[in-house]
Amino acid sequence: MSYRVNMLWDEEASVWVATSEDVPGLVLESGSFDALLERIKYAIPELVALNGQKVSSYNITFFAQRNDQIAVYG
Repeated sequence: MSYRVNMLWDEEASVWVATSEDVPGLVLESGSFDALLERIKYAIPELVALNGQKVSSYNITFFAQRNDQIAVYG
């Protein structure tokens, strides 16, 4: 099975937020991008099982987005 996970930077809260239309109930956040990746890897099998699906292996495609505003001087 293959799942798509969207990871967006929330500037106001200073955290990465992960959601997925493929995995009902997946909503996680972390101040660390790498820590969030690891949390997602553990959460997906648990949520898939809670949603009544049986999966022996899975692939995750991550889509990350972070927008920063950069001031130009001169």
